[in-house]
Amino acid sequence: MPRKANILVVDDKPANLLAMEAVLGSEHNLVLAGSGEEALALLRARRDIDLILLDVQMPGLDGFETALQVRAVEHCREVPIIFVTAVYTEDPFIRRGYEVGGIDYFSKPFDPEVLRMKVAVYASFRLKAELLRERELHLRESEELLRAGRKLAALLETLPVGVLIADIDGRMRQATAEVGRILRSSDAEAADAYGEVLRWWELEGQA
Repeated sequence: MPRKANILVVDDKPANLLAMEAVLGSEHNLVLAGSGEEALALLRARRDIDLILLDVQMPGLDGFETALQVRAVEHCREVPIIFVTAVYTEDPFIRRGYEVGGIDYFSKPFDPEVLRMKVAVYASFRLKAELLRERELHLRESEELLRAGRKLAALLETLPVGVLIADIDGRMRQATAEVGRILRSSDAEAADAYGEVLRWWELEGQA
């Protein structure tokens, strides 16, 4: 099953953070920040944020400046940002939001269901991209293992190598023909030491 998306919600008003938890908390993991500065500290420390909901009007760093600094963090350059504001709802501000890296702009009050659906869509982009990266990595690892296996098989074919397979109790279950050849060519002391192996190979290995 895919993991829940990690949503960073940035707002200087605790009541707004609680409202976001009520709307989104059941479907996503919410990470809350009360300022742009706190949000940036969290983002620099974490690499698992999938989406940012960012208030525009905040003391200190406002939402636009926060977004600019988020985009300067290397692993956050592709994290989707949605602006949420009750004040800056006119065209110039909306345009500014897109210019600094936002992908959507919500005006308060907003329809909770619409926000929920859009957050699900934007977060799914990140989760699918992550899944594709993991599959690509696994594919590369599998290809490397296959190449290593082929090289090893080619090498073993050129060497007089015998293979014995034993169970957990030490009982031999399988042996290659090369084992018999090696044991038969051993000197007297080695033959005594490997007598049990040789007898097993002659009785079982040829069966």
